[in-house]
Amino acid sequence: MKKRQLGPNGPMVSEIGLGAMSFGGIFGATSEAESFACLDAMLDVDMDFIDTANIYGMGVSETVLGKWLADRKPQVTLATKASFVSGPERRIDNSEAHLRAELEASLRRLGRDHVELFYIHRREAARPLEEVISTLSRFIEEGLIGGYGLSEVAPYTLRAAHAIHPCRAVQNEYSLWTRQPELGLIQECARLGVAFVPFSPLARGMLGDQPIARPTDGFRGANPRFTVPNFSANTAKINAFRRFCASRGWSTPATALAWILARGPHLIPIPGTRSASHLQQWKQASEITLTPEDLADIDHLLPAGFAEGDRYGDGQLLAVERYC
Repeated sequence: MKKRQLGPNGPMVSEIGLGAMSFGGIFGATSEAESFACLDAMLDVDMDFIDTANIYGMGVSETVLGKWLADRKPQVTLATKASFVSGPERRIDNSEAHLRAELEASLRRLGRDHVELFYIHRREAARPLEEVISTLSRFIEEGLIGGYGLSEVAPYTLRAAHAIHPCRAVQNEYSLWTRQPELGLIQECARLGVAFVPFSPLARGMLGDQPIARPTDGFRGANPRFTVPNFSANTAKINAFRRFCASRGWSTPATALAWILARGPHLIPIPGTRSASHLQQWKQASEITLTPEDLADIDHLLPAGFAEGDRYGDGQLLAVERYC
């Protein structure tokens, strides 16, 4: 698999990374054996960039990764995140005390003395950005992290943070059905030399080779795009895209990832799965070169704004910066 640079002075990583949220059981029950098989399959297709977070299964994802890393001893680049405080009223905490405690706990679970990338999972609006970036800069100086990242932020936050200390990566949702980053964030990352890391690049499972049953519980069960009647309308539109992909001999997820890779050399998507077989469907993306005609056909089938329903419900918007 081809490589891309993970931000200013960052390591070269596989141009597609693995999002490890599913290892924490977020999208259904899983097992350590299933997660290990998925991670082994990742190495088989030359992927070497893994993205996790402290809250994925409340430490479960990082714990599974730590056991796999200790057993396999692979050469991989790791990213993790912190900011959320769980409880009756979930909130964001970017204080040094909280971020340090969570980072140290993540490192223990991962069996590492450092990670290459550490994100604030969300920005705490009331806390001065200078304070937060100074904290992250200290973590870099102490050797705990190679660089810092920002998640679900607006271009203005990236500009301000990068001026204090160079940012390595920005992670926001981006896919064929979530296009907001095209309205300035992708461009700002390119201008500053910052990696843009799209999460949910396969539309939370919608851009697979087979249509999924409508989720009725969990995060997706409450997400407007998966509720009635939006889910049926979105499925019908994506089915047409599936037929387009099949007509060219491409898997649907590989084509969706190739579309993202074509948006710029600084984009490094991190699709998530706990299934080795699903992961195998992605490897073709690195081999697909979309022509202008292909891109025009895709834009006709899934134009910007095609998805019915917002990408988050009102209760899922905690600390997400909205700029358009």
